Amino acid sequence: MSLFQRPPATPNEIERGKPIAIPPDRVGSMDEREWYARAFRGDAAQLTVRAVAMGTVLGFFLAFTNVYVSLKTGWAFGVSLTACIASFTLWTGLQRVGIARTPMTILETNCAQSTASAAGYGTAVTVGTAVPAMLLLSATDADPRGSNLPWWVVAPWILGCAALGVMMAIPMKRSLINRERLRFPSGTAAAVLLHSLYTEGREALAKGRALFAAAVVGVAVPVLEQLHLRDHQALLPARSKVLDWLPRRMVRVLDPASRAFVPTWTAASDWGMALDHGAVLVGAGAIVGLRTSVAMVIGGLVVAYGLGPIALGWGWTNAAGHLVAAAARPGAAWKDVGTWYGAPLLVAYGMVAFALQFRTVGRSFAWMAGRAGAPAGDEDPARDAEVPMRWFVVGSAVAGVAVLALARLAFGIPILYGALALLLCFFFALVASRACGETDLIPAGPLGKVTQLVYGVLMPQSYAANLMTASISASTGLASADLLKDLKSGHLLGAHPRRQFVAQFLGIFTGTAATCIAYYVLVPDATALTGTPGHPAAFPAPAAQQWKVVADVFRLGLANLHPMARDGIAVGLLAGVLLAVAEWALPGYARRLPSATGLGLGLLLPFDISLTFLVGALAAWAFGRANRRQADRFVVPIASGLIAGESVVGVLVQLVNNTLLR
Repeated sequence: MSLFQRPPATPNEIERGKPIAIPPDRVGSMDEREWYARAFRGDAAQLTVRAVAMGTVLGFFLAFTNVYVSLKTGWAFGVSLTACIASFTLWTGLQRVGIARTPMTILETNCAQSTASAAGYGTAVTVGTAVPAMLLLSATDADPRGSNLPWWVVAPWILGCAALGVMMAIPMKRSLINRERLRFPSGTAAAVLLHSLYTEGREALAKGRALFAAAVVGVAVPVLEQLHLRDHQALLPARSKVLDWLPRRMVRVLDPASRAFVPTWTAASDWGMALDHGAVLVGAGAIVGLRTSVAMVIGGLVVAYGLGPIALGWGWTNAAGHLVAAAARPGAAWKDVGTWYGAPLLVAYGMVAFALQFRTVGRSFAWMAGRAGAPAGDEDPARDAEVPMRWFVVGSAVAGVAVLALARLAFGIPILYGALALLLCFFFALVASRACGETDLIPAGPLGKVTQLVYGVLMPQSYAANLMTASISASTGLASADLLKDLKSGHLLGAHPRRQFVAQFLGIFTGTAATCIAYYVLVPDATALTGTPGHPAAFPAPAAQQWKVVADVFRLGLANLHPMARDGIAVGLLAGVLLAVAEWALPGYARRLPSATGLGLGLLLPFDISLTFLVGALAAWAFGRANRRQADRFVVPIASGLIAGESVVGVLVQLVNNTLLR
């Protein structure tokens, strides 16, 4: 059987490519044999060169968006829905101008979104966590720029981990999707969206126009605020001091010259209390919602009005006999002290919330014990359509050996400990995939923290081992769950599983290239993550800050940390545990509790980012109050367009700044 197919050319072939008459929700209730008898579209065009090309182009640029957004906010957003709308709208436009001769089938568009999802989402986690954390740990007072890992180490690492995750999803697919029929909410949403795009053309074009119009607005932001056209300055400021009407405050600040504390008057903007003009933050706030955004602002206020002033005036003589303060300056309080409260809160909340999903974890290991369905026999209807197990065996072996060798050569991780990381990542990929199937949440962060704790005990002085083994767990878990999510959308549309797997696998190569380009353009050195006096951090990388804190605790030991940092770890851990337990014990009141994710991010992000998140969330809330139906139709396309427009052009603008306009 040839995997790649020809696009439909005749009227009969085009007709065969139309959506099946059975709606996705009905397909989702079918058992495996009924699905193969009634829903499977094995002869319809799906894996074509044009579909993979469309997904590759979209995925390349969507990878820019998740690198940009994860470094800016700590979030990574799934790109499946954006890819569905964009690919359908773009191909329709190409048909109208005569470039494309025949319409792309629904399964071709599904194939394109699968390739784009692997490229745009499945490969970005490493450069949002472990790689920038390594850079932060390399920066010192003598060398504030630090040293980035070379691209020829990062690129094969990303590719190897992503390939390993994709391969590990193979033995899980039939159990989780065909037999247990887990929902995979984002995959189901993508299938429903695609079905509506092909049955309600006018609605599809309206959403596409909204997405591209918002993208145009997003494009203008980096051009006006980041492009160095006028004396190495941008045309417009990146933020506004909208809160400087608040009363100025006097705080004690450690003077570097005299090594004494001196009283200093500070304005709100000195603490980062301003409004960032980023469209990407407005879009992200609209997606995450009001509860999380309000909690982020509360966390930022705690730093600006509570922890920050205390930290500036709290002197401590370190092991070298030097007097130091917990925070160096007001604008750096989020980084110097807020991180020590916010990161432990997020770590504790994530790990406890994950542990409280013990039923999900138990069901994951029940599958391994063989209780989720017997292996297929000779009369198996899926024998020629499902991904064969030999692909899993060969692919996992090749990717595993590559990751193991790179871990030893580049990071000094002993072969035995590297093999343990690979063993852990299989179990973690299984748990992440089931969690995604049941809740739509991929616990990549908590799984990475579990690995950090394991290697913090095994190799406490090696921050490279601590961070890079954790990146194996997080990356493979994310890639595995992302593949199954996309295979779920294909399942609901009658797609050929083996062909969709190939499309997804091809996407990780594009994603690796785009991710590396975006990261090294945006983060040439550590000052992009930490900022400099008078210049706030362009990309605070909150997820990397969390990983760095965990590595620091094991590497330095608690006794060598500032007392306020030690207090912050204790308070943050306690708050995270209490919030996770409260949400689990009181599910009916969970929405009324403060968002732990929002509080934690508010503590370890500059305040201007949190405030702009709130602006986006308030805009989406007001839109919903005014017209719920229209908000349900257009909030996600508009927000996605804002994020994509600024992110993609933001990377290109930084490239121009760093090369042509230096």
